[in-house]
Amino acid sequence: MLFLLLAISGCKNKKAVSTVQESLPDKVIYTCSMHPQIIRDDPGDCPICGMKLIKKVTTGVKVAEVTLDALLKPTNEFVLTSIPVTTIQKKEEAIEIEALGNIAYDTKEVGNVSSSVDGRIERLYVRYRFQKINIGQHIMDIYSPELLTAQQNLLFILKNDAANISLINAAKDKLLLLGISNHQLQQVIKNNKPAFTVAVYSKYAGHIHEASAGGPINTTSTGMKDIALLTEELALKEGMYVQKGQSFFTIYNPAKAWVLLNIYGDNQELVKLGNRVNIVPETTPDKGFSGVIHFIEPFYRKDSKTLTVRVYFNNNSLKIPIGSQVSATIFGNTKDAYWLPKEAVLSLGMDKVVFKKSGGGFNAQKVNTGMLHNNLLQIISGLSATDSVVVNAQYLMDSESFIKVKN
Repeated sequence: MLFLLLAISGCKNKKAVSTVQESLPDKVIYTCSMHPQIIRDDPGDCPICGMKLIKKVTTGVKVAEVTLDALLKPTNEFVLTSIPVTTIQKKEEAIEIEALGNIAYDTKEVGNVSSSVDGRIERLYVRYRFQKINIGQHIMDIYSPELLTAQQNLLFILKNDAANISLINAAKDKLLLLGISNHQLQQVIKNNKPAFTVAVYSKYAGHIHEASAGGPINTTSTGMKDIALLTEELALKEGMYVQKGQSFFTIYNPAKAWVLLNIYGDNQELVKLGNRVNIVPETTPDKGFSGVIHFIEPFYRKDSKTLTVRVYFNNNSLKIPIGSQVSATIFGNTKDAYWLPKEAVLSLGMDKVVFKKSGGGFNAQKVNTGMLHNNLLQIISGLSATDSVVVNAQYLMDSESFIKVKN
């Protein structure tokens, strides 16, 4: 609490001296009720009447001199007070960036199961969506007139022109390109009988997604998917006809995954390739792990104002479900800048101000600020290294509408 005592008696000189009283901490003294002139710091008896001294709490006041010019300034421009001050400090701070994100499939590990010929599905060995598939697993059998004709051509050449090696090899290569396996080819030659169906095998391991039903699930979508679409039976059926090059299934490998982290604007310039990251899945915090930033996407995703960075990791042993939410801490960055305690800066919406010491009081000074880190706020411009500002700006205002800022 500040008390202003104006000692002006007919004086018109603007440099007349006035006083500012500042409350000091309360002090305990002991005095006699009959003889108040007796004052002691410790309890005891009155040396005059012998009565026991009584306890009394006094309030100290520190008086400082200020000029009349300072007292006559508008209260929304100038504040008279005596409270702790500080200055901006230039130093290098180690920055730890907190980020949120989710687990997604590594698209480098995505594979497709497709048809090499026109034909009809005779047998289908995949029975439900998201079924686990291994490399070399039998997916389906396809009957293809084109493939049957190519086998018959090979058998005819072997029977009637066995010495024509180049023609025989060309016929074999054609069958291999049409999707028949080496084992099947050898069986056709050995049995001297064409196979009516060709087996389709998976070249990839992972979870199978039906390509014909709209492609793989979008693990980064924010909308809720219709559960009926995810659990309904496969659209691909035995007896259906397929075309050459048609994609049946897309296989995603959950053992190879990305962490996609969202970086907000004030931290984007600090994030670099190779930064170390500690990641904690929200559903299984005991499965936290470390990684490094491998890729920074050079664009903003649709309807997003954050930059996305990717952290590759091996999910084979962790087995964190795809789509899980994660929190992360990014290390390895430093920021060399001027810093002030966060409390020294007052926010007025679009403007940020500090109270800078000037003469016998403080002026509101607009400043440009940067990032906030460990209760320190970066000062970009508006102050010099020699300027003193109030440590806690909240002490010097009753309402932000009373503050007149000077740039």
